[in-house]
Amino acid sequence: MANPGILIVVAPQRGVLPPAAFELVTAGRRLADALKEPLSAVVLSDKAQGPAAELAARGVDKVYAVEHPLLADFVEELHAKAAAEAARKSGTGKILVSSSVAGRALAARLAVLLKAGLAADVFEIRPDGRVLRPLFSGNLIAEVEFKTPVAVISVAPMTFPRAEKAAKTGAVEPLAFDPGAPRSRFVSFKAEESNEVDLGAAERVVSGGRGLGGPEGFKLVFDLAHALGAAVGASRAAVDSGWIPYRHQVGLTGRSVRPKLYVAVGISGQIQHLAGMSSSGTVVAINPDKDCPMMQTANVAVQGDYKELIPLIIADIKKRRG
Repeated sequence: MANPGILIVVAPQRGVLPPAAFELVTAGRRLADALKEPLSAVVLSDKAQGPAAELAARGVDKVYAVEHPLLADFVEELHAKAAAEAARKSGTGKILVSSSVAGRALAARLAVLLKAGLAADVFEIRPDGRVLRPLFSGNLIAEVEFKTPVAVISVAPMTFPRAEKAAKTGAVEPLAFDPGAPRSRFVSFKAEESNEVDLGAAERVVSGGRGLGGPEGFKLVFDLAHALGAAVGASRAAVDSGWIPYRHQVGLTGRSVRPKLYVAVGISGQIQHLAGMSSSGTVVAINPDKDCPMMQTANVAVQGDYKELIPLIIADIKKRRG
């Protein structure tokens, strides 16, 4: 039997809450309401009060603010130790962490410290305690049942909508943290230099697939994305072919996205790709094959040659914008 309560673990990135934090609030709130259990969160940072207050305003019942200078930058050892102390204090049995690169590392260490069960990349959490996660690049879906009193769940990004401001604001409680003598330390961080829109938080995405015929096809994809102010995505087939870097890959083995507009150019629509963008608002597909899964899924399906259609679309966008 799991302990009652749900705890969200959040580590701000350079002082700012990542969008995934608000997705965790939605996931946690839905589960807490279904189980009639409290929802709490812990913010780990050198300046935790501001981000903690922001989470408290979005539907979290209680937020623990853990402040320490060594928590300014992400260090697996320190953040896991601080999160474990907060989990023990709250006594919660279900701990939610974002399944980002840092989140996966944190979840694994946290599970060891708490002797908890662990499920990674979860996209559905059921009130009975079971969760669903993909296996073998999404070809299988596993249903995981926890046998431990504490369960650590890393939630796939873009699976849940971001929580909005709530009518009731939760409480913020400072929580002291003694890091002791850490065996690891933060050295440096260098951000990737790019003028492109971030795929993970984009409201508009233009993706290309094997139907582009080669890497040169992505020039038109980038041109359309620039005209729309969109991020550029890609199917696994395009990435595996070496046409575009992995950071653009959308799907269960890449990034999950939840844009208001998703344009799929030359993408047939394999299940792994559809799973990574199925929460999009409006889906536009451009493909010569009217019977492919993506064309059947799309809200707007345009049958034709992308080399002819995209320049016309870009020209019309520029015309409408003057």
